[in-house]
Amino acid sequence: MLRTHTCGALRISDVNSTVTLSGWVQAVRKFGSITFVDLRDRYGITQIYFDETKNAQLDENGLGREFVLQVHGKVIERSNKNLNIPTGEIEIAVENFTILNKANTPPFTIEDNTDGGEELRMKYRYLDLRRAPVRNNLELRYNVNRAARTYLDAQQFIEVETPYLIKSTPEGARDFVVPSRMNQGQFYALPQSPQTFKQLLMVSGYDRYYQIVKCFRDEDLRADRQPEFTQIDCEMSFVEQEDILQTFEGMMRHIFKEVKGIDYTEEIARMTWDEAMTTYGNDKPDIRFGMQLNHINDLVKNKGFKVFDDAELVVAICAEGCGEYTRKQLDELTDWVKRPQIGMSGLAYIKCNADGTHKSSVDKFYTAEDLKTIADKCNAKPGDLIFIMSGTYEKTLKAMSDLRMEMGTRLGLRKPDEYKLLWVLDFPLFEYDEDGNRWVARHHPFTSPKPSHIEVMINNNPKIENAAKYLEHPYAGIKANAYDMVLNGNEIGGGSIRIYNKELQQKMFAALGMDEHEAEEKFGFLLGAFEYGAPPHGGIAFGFDRLCALLGGSESIRDFIAFPKNNSGRDVMIDAPSEIDEVQKKELGL
Repeated sequence: MLRTHTCGALRISDVNSTVTLSGWVQAVRKFGSITFVDLRDRYGITQIYFDETKNAQLDENGLGREFVLQVHGKVIERSNKNLNIPTGEIEIAVENFTILNKANTPPFTIEDNTDGGEELRMKYRYLDLRRAPVRNNLELRYNVNRAARTYLDAQQFIEVETPYLIKSTPEGARDFVVPSRMNQGQFYALPQSPQTFKQLLMVSGYDRYYQIVKCFRDEDLRADRQPEFTQIDCEMSFVEQEDILQTFEGMMRHIFKEVKGIDYTEEIARMTWDEAMTTYGNDKPDIRFGMQLNHINDLVKNKGFKVFDDAELVVAICAEGCGEYTRKQLDELTDWVKRPQIGMSGLAYIKCNADGTHKSSVDKFYTAEDLKTIADKCNAKPGDLIFIMSGTYEKTLKAMSDLRMEMGTRLGLRKPDEYKLLWVLDFPLFEYDEDGNRWVARHHPFTSPKPSHIEVMINNNPKIENAAKYLEHPYAGIKANAYDMVLNGNEIGGGSIRIYNKELQQKMFAALGMDEHEAEEKFGFLLGAFEYGAPPHGGIAFGFDRLCALLGGSESIRDFIAFPKNNSGRDVMIDAPSEIDEVQKKELGL
């Protein structure tokens, strides 16, 4: 070994020991005839002391940042201790040293607070990975991985690897496709998830499966999305929904304990999809704070204010303690909701004054009693501020949900070190696609309806005769036997009880517009398997990258992936994707 200890191992108890350390030069500090070097490796930093004799040798060789250095010497007590680092009471008095490798001056400082922009750091990701914050993120990722495996192993799950080269079945996100050289003109797809394979494993009798697995989706990117990502993918046989909820509540409690040292003993809240949408405006609500949505159509319509009178929905939230907001602050928030990302035409408000009176931007149309009634509906107190938006139902609901989250951030209510888990249940099984005038699966085509809704699906024709009346169709009311786990306003896991009956699965495919030939071509292997004794089964998949980011206090997954892509889906370090040469194209028949 080229070292006896790591750069984070030595303590005051090691004084007088002779050691050898190897690592990277973090910093060089010269004080006349002596030099101090901070030597860094994955485990920490140790100060190295070069006396007059060794300093002269050091000057002859020259030493720069990120040089790879080996030193041999004695552990001594530091005169100027640095108690901010574990090794800060000692230093190494150098007896001899070797420069193992020189380094160019790095393009950015390799420190916690670097001067490198994100694109530059992604280009030199191998240098960025030397920084402690990124290293800490990857260590947290490893710890989450280890904790999940330990828990699932104790619950008798078996890890089974599934293929990366599969059949393309374009439903939902776009597939990445891979040309086959041996079968020219034909293509594999990279799996968006191991969904059908894990169901086949249930048919095969492997009643508790898991896999921490790469998945691939050719989608537009954002902070919490990458073209390749990792899931904790799980499936169980002979279970009902409650069994799965209990099992994976246990896994999350175990991860919190092992990774964060948190005893998450409180009951994990549950709400239906309908409740989440009505109360919070989205299906992954952040329940760390209140500020719930209040539907006030009945209180504001037919008062002569056309904006509210003509709206499908008028909705309000109460921002506690914001009654002193200035006109400038209110105008800034109005501009915020008018941004293209939100798309609203304006924002009304009611100030709840300390004396019990109310001041509103719509005073002209509403009496003092009207404003008090709205304030009471919102449970507003003196000193609070009520925001009101109106418009079409879905757009207004989403906009107010976005404003709620923005106000939660501005008021410091979304604390990164506070964690609230939530189950959202009973999603609609179908969504309506206006462009295609057809049903699409809200989760995926293998999700089972709630047991009480199976007969509705079996006994009704899925065809939508009149697009304007799709909400009256029996399929519009079918609920899925599905569930999402939400952490701090982010979906971290989703799953369902699966269809395991061939007739019901064929009915599902028909609802999605597949005829028997198409269903057989795409999923004949699964339908065939269902004829050989498929057990009742269900599962869940957790977004591993997102879970790690949230546990690390971030909503961006990029810094929790060793080699991520940028917002254009490019790896700027290796310059991928890239062209291939004509020889390769010819071999592939392209």
